[in-house]
Amino acid sequence: MKKKKRRLTAKAKLLLIALLVPVSAVLFTLTAIIWTTLRHPSVIQKSASTLIDLHDRHGGLTIPDEYIPIYKAAADEYDIPWTLLAAHHRVETRFSTMDPLLSPTGAEGHMQFMPCTFVGWSYPGCSGLGKGDIPEKDKTDPAIIAEYGGYGVDGSGDGKADPFNLEDAIFSAANYLSKSGAADGHIEKAIYHYNHSDKYVEDVLWFFDEYEAQQTKQAKK
Repeated sequence: MKKKKRRLTAKAKLLLIALLVPVSAVLFTLTAIIWTTLRHPSVIQKSASTLIDLHDRHGGLTIPDEYIPIYKAAADEYDIPWTLLAAHHRVETRFSTMDPLLSPTGAEGHMQFMPCTFVGWSYPGCSGLGKGDIPEKDKTDPAIIAEYGGYGVDGSGDGKADPFNLEDAIFSAANYLSKSGAADGHIEKAIYHYNHSDKYVEDVLWFFDEYEAQQTKQAKK
């Protein structure tokens, strides 16, 4: 005798369809993503990086009030826009909220100077990226810095030029940016000298433009 084939009930068929629909949708989406990635691998990467950039750029936009007098004093001393210093400070250490104020490559302090840039590239042993092998007593000595052509400045007036001292760091950054072209209006050139990266220039300019626009609005009130 032949066995009778079991037929699915109407209820079972509906349940099976209900399960297959979302599975099909997921498979279709995954297939589309894979196909897009294979044909245009930069599309997804670019979209993701744009979202990250926008979030990063708009986070912590406000300049801390207590820093503004320091920016202005340093900017007046070196004839550059104080908003440029604020933009660099925001990009370099998020207004000194990074902990520690030391990068993996050896950049130090509130404005992330490489030791050889701070003390001077003619200092013995300065090469490569500029981490060097500089004793702390030399690294903060204005006389040593002057001798070797560094950009470190004693902005606080305590007799030391210390990248971990906020005033010293900001005055040193103003000194560097001024001598790199900012005092002559070459803002983009000066930013690129500070960090040889197109992305870095883009980020600093973005904040600089934002802060300049804020100052214009406040001046009109």
